[in-house]
Amino acid sequence: MFKHHPGSCRSEAMHPYARLLHELVELRNDLLAFEHASSNILQHINPSHLSSTINLIHYLALRRQDIRPLQERLAAVGLSSLGRMESHVFSNLNAIIDLLSCALGKKSPEEISPPPDTTGMPLLESHTNHLFGRPPTHRRVRIMVTIPSEAVDDYSLIKSMLIHGMDCARINCAHDTPQVWMRMIEQINLARRETGRSCRIMMDLGGPKLRTGEIAPGPAVLKWKPQRDFYGNVIAPARIWLHSASDTSPSPAPADACLPIQGDWLAKVKPHDTIELVDARGSPRTLRLTGQAGAGFWAESSQTTYITRAIKLNLLRTSLSGHPRRIGSAGIVDTLPSAPELIRLHIGDNLIITRDPLPGKPAQFDTNGRLLHAAIISCSLPEIFENVQPGERMLIDDGRIGGVIRSVNKNNITVEITQAREGGEKLLANKGINLPDSRLQLNGLTAQDIKHLEFIAQHADMVGLSFVRNPADIELLQHYLKRLDAEKIGIILKIETRAAFEKLPELLFSLLHSPNVGIMIARGDLAVECGYERLAELQEEILWLAEAARLPVIWATQVLEGLSKRGKPSRAEITDAAMGVRAECVMLNKGSHIIEAIQSLNDILHRMQSHQKKKISLLRRLHW
Repeated sequence: MFKHHPGSCRSEAMHPYARLLHELVELRNDLLAFEHASSNILQHINPSHLSSTINLIHYLALRRQDIRPLQERLAAVGLSSLGRMESHVFSNLNAIIDLLSCALGKKSPEEISPPPDTTGMPLLESHTNHLFGRPPTHRRVRIMVTIPSEAVDDYSLIKSMLIHGMDCARINCAHDTPQVWMRMIEQINLARRETGRSCRIMMDLGGPKLRTGEIAPGPAVLKWKPQRDFYGNVIAPARIWLHSASDTSPSPAPADACLPIQGDWLAKVKPHDTIELVDARGSPRTLRLTGQAGAGFWAESSQTTYITRAIKLNLLRTSLSGHPRRIGSAGIVDTLPSAPELIRLHIGDNLIITRDPLPGKPAQFDTNGRLLHAAIISCSLPEIFENVQPGERMLIDDGRIGGVIRSVNKNNITVEITQAREGGEKLLANKGINLPDSRLQLNGLTAQDIKHLEFIAQHADMVGLSFVRNPADIELLQHYLKRLDAEKIGIILKIETRAAFEKLPELLFSLLHSPNVGIMIARGDLAVECGYERLAELQEEILWLAEAARLPVIWATQVLEGLSKRGKPSRAEITDAAMGVRAECVMLNKGSHIIEAIQSLNDILHRMQSHQKKKISLLRRLHW
């Protein structure tokens, strides 16, 4: 909008300092002009964010130009190259102008008064403390942890999270119920009282998330198989849990299969008995009982077996003479749960997305292998049918399955699969769908979100706004929070769609209408929508704009995921976690090794804060 012309100086023979001064004054004038042109934006900003919004406007004006040649010449004469001025654009620019004016004799040092705030960092720190609470004494960056559903009945887990470094707890409202959330909050409050540690609570709205629908159930068949070596020899039998059909509790230990038995037949069974049966394929099979746990029994099988309802189980017991004999009447296998039908997609296949809420089905073929009907599945937001166009991409399950929309009509979208592993990919229910090329017109809050807001307004410190696409989405949330008299609750703007990234300045201006706000870089969906190869660039730009607005940032999605879920991090994960020190908060997702992940992240952030603060490398003494 405001073009900068380095060659526009009145004389090519000007002193290099004079040329630099002239360019910087022109640049400052551009910033002031853009600020004046943005006066309507400033009218609606919360007073606590007014100076920060002006700084953001100055930063946007600066970054609408390519100032790399100017930066190189500033650095060559030992002046600030404007590379770290996100939080203090105008004061940084003025400081360089004043120094050059002194060097050229246009001003005396006495005429230059130091600016009252040269960085804007105190405001960022104040906004961060207001949103997340004060940091622990040993660490500047907070740690947020997603609370797993099982923590409802595991107080020791939440207490351990707090003790080892959790500063903020995240509750995902896309899962569970208000009753479960209330129990989580009670556990967090109890742990806060017992440990004396503070912990803010963020509740994430589900938002208009586009997902695959349910899949039709397949035949109710239970299968187990032993482990075999390369040559097909059994190296470990399958472990089977036999229980009464009336007992719905889980197996007392991991099992390869759980077999429900009708009536009280198990009361006749003794450890070390043998069970004979004919499986669903007509193959004779044997189970060897190995032990009892309560009213149920453990058995082992060294044969691959397929079980259906009503299969008979014959009980054999070895007498003192060593001969097995049948005991009593046969047991009967009760109703088995149905697994969803398998939908496997290969490159070149078609997938039909239907508006009708019908269960998904795999492709249908005739006896000669000719396709009768392509695989079909519904989706959670039929509103997309009004917005998508042929030629646009569709990505499913974090991009594991990719395709191109070939046709759209009132009831069906036909997608040609263009991305899948060799051998195909399984299409599962309730998996995310991304439409990065489509301009979706979706309400920022679902009816469920609005209902959940009443609970959140009473019990949470922050609310996460998911799948934002337009400023109107933020304004809708602000409207409902005002109706609930909850305007002071923190709002976390989650950047996870391509549309949100492309409209980030407008979104920030709307967000700054509220007093207590922050940003989350939700890198999972963002990477899928914008491309993994662009993620590093995008997260940098979001960090820059957030710092210019002096807003705290949450660095989120898959941080130390290998450590949290499997107990072992990759080298890349450690580096990624270390980069999180440039944000104000780093989020961990749930996993069976979450305590180890919290401990590791706590240590990484503590070590890295002496080396890095935002974009600034801190040159502490090295021990070489």
